[in-house]
Amino acid sequence: MEHAPAWLTNSLIYLSAAVIVVPLSRALGLGAIIGYLVAGIAIGPSGLGLVSSVEDVLHFAEFGVVLMLFLVGLELEPKRLWNLRRPIFGWGTAQVLGCAAVLFAIGCALGVDWRVSLVASLGLALSSTAIALQVFGERNLLKTASGQAGFSILLFQDVAAIPILALLPLLAGSTDHVPIAAPDRAIEAAKIVGVIAGIILGGRLLLRPLLRWIARSNTPEIFTATALLLVVAIAALMQFVGLSMALGAFLAGVLLAESEYRRELETDIEPFKGLLLGLFFIAVGMSIDFGVVLAHPLLIAALVLGFMAVKFVVIYLLAKAMDIPKVQRPVFTLLLAQGGEFAFVVFQAAGPQVLPAETTSLLIGAVALSMLVSPLLLVAIDRYVLVRYREKPPTELEEISEQQEAKVLICGFGRYGQIVGRVLLSQGMRVTVLDHDPDTVEGLREFGFRVFYGDATRLDLLRIAGGATAKVIVVAVDEIETSMEIVDLVQENFPQAKIVARARNMGHYYQLRDRGVDMAEREVFESSLRSARSVLESLGWPAHEARETAMRFRRRNIQIAEASYPHYKDRAKLIAVAKEGRQQFEEQMAREREQRQQRSGRHWDPELREEHAEDPKEIRA
Repeated sequence: MEHAPAWLTNSLIYLSAAVIVVPLSRALGLGAIIGYLVAGIAIGPSGLGLVSSVEDVLHFAEFGVVLMLFLVGLELEPKRLWNLRRPIFGWGTAQVLGCAAVLFAIGCALGVDWRVSLVASLGLALSSTAIALQVFGERNLLKTASGQAGFSILLFQDVAAIPILALLPLLAGSTDHVPIAAPDRAIEAAKIVGVIAGIILGGRLLLRPLLRWIARSNTPEIFTATALLLVVAIAALMQFVGLSMALGAFLAGVLLAESEYRRELETDIEPFKGLLLGLFFIAVGMSIDFGVVLAHPLLIAALVLGFMAVKFVVIYLLAKAMDIPKVQRPVFTLLLAQGGEFAFVVFQAAGPQVLPAETTSLLIGAVALSMLVSPLLLVAIDRYVLVRYREKPPTELEEISEQQEAKVLICGFGRYGQIVGRVLLSQGMRVTVLDHDPDTVEGLREFGFRVFYGDATRLDLLRIAGGATAKVIVVAVDEIETSMEIVDLVQENFPQAKIVARARNMGHYYQLRDRGVDMAEREVFESSLRSARSVLESLGWPAHEARETAMRFRRRNIQIAEASYPHYKDRAKLIAVAKEGRQQFEEQMAREREQRQQRSGRHWDPELREEHAEDPKEIRA
């Protein structure tokens, strides 16, 4: 009987370990990252020994970090990235040099050779981009002050890794090392500049036409292949000139951030990113050499606790200087205090001329253990540190502590939910309101509103808030993902309640319709129509005719939205239906304008008439 190929056997092992361990880890409240790390430890050389080629897996899985930074780049427009230049090079430099300087000083004070101290301090100053950005994303922190600061520092670390690696041959000081001649240095610099310029110019001039041409082929799998080819090609170019693959992928993402294909690229690459990141964390768990750990347990513990404590103090002081809110500082500091995946590259690239083999193993083990310990410390911070910030509002705010009874439950009491709530309260109706922003709750209660502090995505809180007896549940939260999560919870657990939902845009509206929510309103649609009426009246239209025109447009816009709904996942068909509907509406409105003018005998302003006849535009909600 023919044996299965090695890649098939290894794939079976990786997937089985992840499928078994990760759900258990999440069920225990430890998170997916710990699950992946434990799975790697279990199947690695220090565990069951099912897989031995750790380095090969680690190199392959690093592509998950590359894909992650490409997706991060897609969320950052060039203008926004330019605005972050000071945090990137200012705070990033302060973090890397500050942590490295303190660690270097401690190493020299303990009698460690200065070259070993320098390489170790530079490597340990780096943080895990994969874990940090994953946690920032899971907690919706990327757009907060801590998320932006953390991202800026992590991006600088990717840039800083280049000169760190360039420094290693100089520290080796071996006699067989041949200095690089000035012409060769110029050629290398020209290659780097050429590749970066090529990526920027190609991204600006070629990528959009290429993606448009691929999209017109109507073959989704080829578009997915093109997205992967784009990232692989740019990563290979950056690797060719000795730069960070992740940095190149991030740059490509930034160049496509304003592209109309951004969401499609995100959707296609996200599954690959998730799987490869999971494989990366498994590989990190496999790379922990427990033989070295068990041989020097106290030394390893001192290394892990020592460098994490030093980084924690330096980064916390930095967070304070950056005016990061107190509630965000513990998570921000911990995520940057752990070791990073690039430290593996730095320590291995140093070679025995700088780092003895046993020292390299100790440092790699310390970094890997810090990546394993950090998610556990994150759980402890959630339960014992952040809870103090969460418990602070009850001294000023009223949390739901007993079962509520109300016909209407409103989730989210911002600018949208307040209008709904005020109308109902003005009619003497009993309403229960939930909002997770302490500042909003405190401010509204000063005005006499009965608002409770709580997260409506928690099923237990919805039950206490009266979800089981409510006749109507209004979902008025800002975030689309949170809105959909609440809708799913309500439909699954409180089927008796009618759902009235706020739709941020047409995409959100269509997602709500997919779930059977037929009472969804686009949040700025009606106000935009009222503004359009005001514009017409300001141009001299009679008030009743301006109102009729706006209402007619409203009905037609809703009809077009309904006609487009079955095709909203097919972009080409959606555009065709929308264009056809708008054209019919424009022709109808043109005929009605002519009829109205003939009946009234009025001659409207020629510029206004020309504008309506030649370039009518739908008011976008």
